[in-house]
Amino acid sequence: MNTGVKITAFAAALAATFGTAYGVGKGVGPVDEPAKAERGEHAAAPDAADGHAGHEEAPAGAGAELPGGLQVSQGGYTLALETPAPPVGRSTLRFAIEDSAGKKVTAFTTEHGKELHFIVASRDLTVFRHLHPEKAADGTWTVEADLPAAGGYKAFADFKPAAKGAGALTLGADLGVPGAYAPRPLPAAAPTATVDGYQVRLGGTLDPGKAGELRLTVSKDGRPVTDLEPYLGAYGHLVALRQGDLAYLHVHPDEGGPGPDVSFTATAPSAGTYRLFLDFRHEGEVRTAAFTVRAGAPEAAPAPAATPSETPEHGAGGHSHG
Repeated sequence: MNTGVKITAFAAALAATFGTAYGVGKGVGPVDEPAKAERGEHAAAPDAADGHAGHEEAPAGAGAELPGGLQVSQGGYTLALETPAPPVGRSTLRFAIEDSAGKKVTAFTTEHGKELHFIVASRDLTVFRHLHPEKAADGTWTVEADLPAAGGYKAFADFKPAAKGAGALTLGADLGVPGAYAPRPLPAAAPTATVDGYQVRLGGTLDPGKAGELRLTVSKDGRPVTDLEPYLGAYGHLVALRQGDLAYLHVHPDEGGPGPDVSFTATAPSAGTYRLFLDFRHEGEVRTAAFTVRAGAPEAAPAPAATPSETPEHGAGGHSHG
């Protein structure tokens, strides 16, 4: 995928291993306007140029293509889950990509260091896992995942078959973890997420049908982080999941240096609420910061001041990352 393309493009690559720390974020939307900067300050790693083909999607509307992750089958390929009902806690997930004849695909194009990228998120968007499965000779993929609570989850496979003429795809399939389910509220809007002593501030806007800049600024202990490390060819990876249907939007950063800013050009396919997950690497560890963003937020008249009993309390959302 070319960097800086619309976020309606879906391609491989968030990065976080099973032991990655996960940042409890809140969210914004519209978010603060970022300070203007030269393009050289933006943040694609030197090795990010890899000819990655994007999932180009038109904005939602008549004749528009669906965002990624909404279909279990597309373009003659199917995401076939062999463990659709894993238990609460740590377990092994198994799946395959099948072709139109029902045969397991064994040949994929390597993009951003991986043949396939696998993400699992809870339906309430309070759990997010970016995993890197291993492929057996017969085309079966396996990966360990820690799913901390019962309820509905969705698995996303982001890949490009090696077959001639095949394009990059993001397929999605439902997982159900048995047990008593108590959905948690989406974390409330706030401009800053905190993880392991790092603060990540989100600026810019996510607009439906219109490209805009999202800039994430990383600091630690009040000081800008200027030595972010490349991870799978970039200084940051961003995924957005739309609340409700979990439409999957992925984009790579604009070109630039190793922090403190990581800048993305993004377009939402529709108005709505999105949960953004930013992966960044520093001092050898990948961390994830999360934000809630409203795309196309309507202008509203100021609400009357609430009494203490009416004031909502916004919790951290109980995020975890595997």
